[in-house]
Amino acid sequence: MEAERGGASVLLLAIGLVFVLFGTFGAAVAATGMARQRAALAADLGALAGAAQALDGDVRACASAGDIAGRNGGRLIDCRLDGLDVLVTVEVTFTPLPGMSRVTASAARAGPLRG
Repeated sequence: MEAERGGASVLLLAIGLVFVLFGTFGAAVAATGMARQRAALAADLGALAGAAQALDGDVRACASAGDIAGRNGGRLIDCRLDGLDVLVTVEVTFTPLPGMSRVTASAARAGPLRG
């Protein structure tokens, strides 16, 4: 009977490790989803801010879009005017797991309402 002592402890440790690994994986997936949403939000708000300045030219519109995107955790990587529409692409850098850095991007378009 001495050979069986401690077997339950090892099994519980193994099960605990599995739960920790699944929890870590779940947190990484959640961080990825949140970063995608943050990139989409920053792109949408940046495009709207740029569209509000579209009549002042692309430099002013893109500066406004970049400012708003930055305030929302993103970095403007592309901005251009298409008539009065502003098209922006924003990227967000995030860390799903310690020591692992990833980037996600989102694009948005905003302009006047067309009938």
